[in-house]
Amino acid sequence: MARKPNPGVCHFCKAQVSKATITRHLASCPKRQERLGAPKPRHGRILQLMVQGAGLPQYWMVIEMSAEASLWTLDSHLRDVWLECCGHMSAFTIDQEQYCSGAEDQLEGESMAAKIGEVVVKGDSFLYEYDFGTTTDLVLKVVNEREGSMGKNAVEVLATNTPPDIRCKCGEPATHVCSQCIYEGAGWLCDQCAVEHDCGEEMLLPVVNSPRVGMCAYTG
Repeated sequence: MARKPNPGVCHFCKAQVSKATITRHLASCPKRQERLGAPKPRHGRILQLMVQGAGLPQYWMVIEMSAEASLWTLDSHLRDVWLECCGHMSAFTIDQEQYCSGAEDQLEGESMAAKIGEVVVKGDSFLYEYDFGTTTDLVLKVVNEREGSMGKNAVEVLATNTPPDIRCKCGEPATHVCSQCIYEGAGWLCDQCAVEHDCGEEMLLPVVNSPRVGMCAYTG
């Protein structure tokens, strides 16, 4: 699968925007400004983050969250939107410090109870791992910050990539991927070719818009 940036869609105005220009677009998007409304008394710091697959830049999203929210909140969001399959452990690595899920029951690593605004500021980049066996790695960067308050959700998605155009060897759009062949850079299959695939039906997973596509038991 070609590893190249993929355009995305603004969740406010539905415009198609490149990853390189999405931060600037969100700062001036009329629909988003309308949602934010008139200036309000200070409620706290709101962080805007770019999240993308490590080595898979075609999978990306821009989110906002309160600086008072915990890393656990961010972990939960990433699992819900992109990653969760079997309840695996996960960890953030920030400034060489590791914040682990379940750290309260371990001897190593900090707890994800830490507030995100206490460990990162605008301009900071950090890493995230889900599943220490069949690992999905993400890169996160704090690309912007504002004063305000979040709505009813702890994390809000502002923009996401459009699904990459992945093709079967026959040229048709891929709908399945072989969880074994994917490690050899192959195994993307249309419905018809999936029936004939040598590895068997039990090795096939659906093609989904996530950097975890084709891994472990992830179905989206």
